[in-house]
Amino acid sequence: MLGMACALVSSSLYLTLATRLGLPVSTTHSIIGGVIGVGIAAIGGDGVNWGWNGVSQVFAAWIIVPGIAGCFAAILFLITKYSVMKRKDPVRAALISIPFYFGLTTGLLTMLIVWKGAASASEAVKTWGPGEYVGVIFGIAIGCALLSVIFLIPFLYRKLVLNDWQLHWWHILQGPLLLRRGEVPPNTSGREIIQNYYKGHKTRAELDAEGSDTVRTVPSDVESNSNEDANEKHDISSISPASSDIGSSTRNEITTTPVHTNEDDAPSKPWYDPPTLLATAKRLFFHGVTVDVVAEQKKSSILTGDLEAMHARATHYDNKAEHTYSFLQVLTAATASFAHGANDVSNAVGPLAAIYFIWHTGSINSKSPVPVWILCYGAGALVIGLWTYGYNIMRNLGNRLTLHSPSRGFCMELGSAITVIMATRLALPVSTTQCIVGATVGVGLVNGDVKSINWRMVGWIYMGWIITLPITGIISGCLMGVILNAPRWGMGV
Repeated sequence: MLGMACALVSSSLYLTLATRLGLPVSTTHSIIGGVIGVGIAAIGGDGVNWGWNGVSQVFAAWIIVPGIAGCFAAILFLITKYSVMKRKDPVRAALISIPFYFGLTTGLLTMLIVWKGAASASEAVKTWGPGEYVGVIFGIAIGCALLSVIFLIPFLYRKLVLNDWQLHWWHILQGPLLLRRGEVPPNTSGREIIQNYYKGHKTRAELDAEGSDTVRTVPSDVESNSNEDANEKHDISSISPASSDIGSSTRNEITTTPVHTNEDDAPSKPWYDPPTLLATAKRLFFHGVTVDVVAEQKKSSILTGDLEAMHARATHYDNKAEHTYSFLQVLTAATASFAHGANDVSNAVGPLAAIYFIWHTGSINSKSPVPVWILCYGAGALVIGLWTYGYNIMRNLGNRLTLHSPSRGFCMELGSAITVIMATRLALPVSTTQCIVGATVGVGLVNGDVKSINWRMVGWIYMGWIITLPITGIISGCLMGVILNAPRWGMGV
């Protein structure tokens, strides 16, 4: 119990600090490092499994897991790039590809559920053969693909092909009835049909044009500034003493005249005033979700480098075709989140489940059942962490790593989810953080060239992965050693 508690404390402290610094480190590896430190402090280094089935697997995961996720994501994006985005009519090709991708994503999610979740919760599922598994997976995948054909395709066709600016999200429920709507009236309101997913991101041609314009306008600007300075000097020298006296008297009057503002008239309310307390509580409660992550990503730092030049190396595809993948990206984000809960959260609540089992039964087993309330507790803590502190990781894993768009994000998340699903099936404690980083780099490489990736940020992320095990191990080992050797009642010094 003490060892697992020390592992939880060390991993929690390290993850909190790493998140504050924007380091996307692994929760799984933080827990593993904490357990290693406890083992070394309690029984020595010989008690730790340093082989392939133990710590060596973590070291290998730094290269293998991001590489696998990057390959899956790169293959998906290459298929999307050449079969949809580079076609003469990319919107039509995107509409055709939507049912296939919907079926693929929901099929993978169903595969994870029936393999991992339902099989452990239901005795009936454990007796299934290959035929039952294949039937359920393909049945749900085909059903979801048909639902996208019935409801989503008419909505997108009306919005993107016919430019129906009057549509709202709830019109998707009308399905085929949308095709019977009348002609689209002129858009007199100026309302945008879809957002520009490349807003604020320039192409290489635009950057080159801006650079040439700057070079041409610099001499004229310098000349105009020098003329303005000369005119200002002439105007100042032509001011008469009388006018300067008037100016000085006016300045004296201005400086001696008291100025009353509304803030002076209305003193600030004390902190314990109910409206002030309510405003402070709202600001603290909603701070994590009100941060503009996109604006944060544009801020320059030592890790960002020249973001404009990096983003300019990526190709800008048809904006309407990109919009079709925004719906798929929501689905793949949910799938990746589900896979994250099935793998990382299970590893994070493992020590807590061990503590509860020892306390509840008074015995130690190699395997212990995990109560449902512990899983709910871990899921709730995950949501709270995302709500309050998640923006620190979002801004570094977004456009600061490479240019993102719906089609790219869809492939990144689906490639990462496929890798996590495979690892969950094989009972391998992989990191979803490493999967999504590898998938992002993989898509970035096939999206542009080597310089379309922010390698400074990649190095920063890898540095966080490398120091995770030593730091969490040192913290948990020190805690364990101090507590084990602390003076206690009834024992001699």
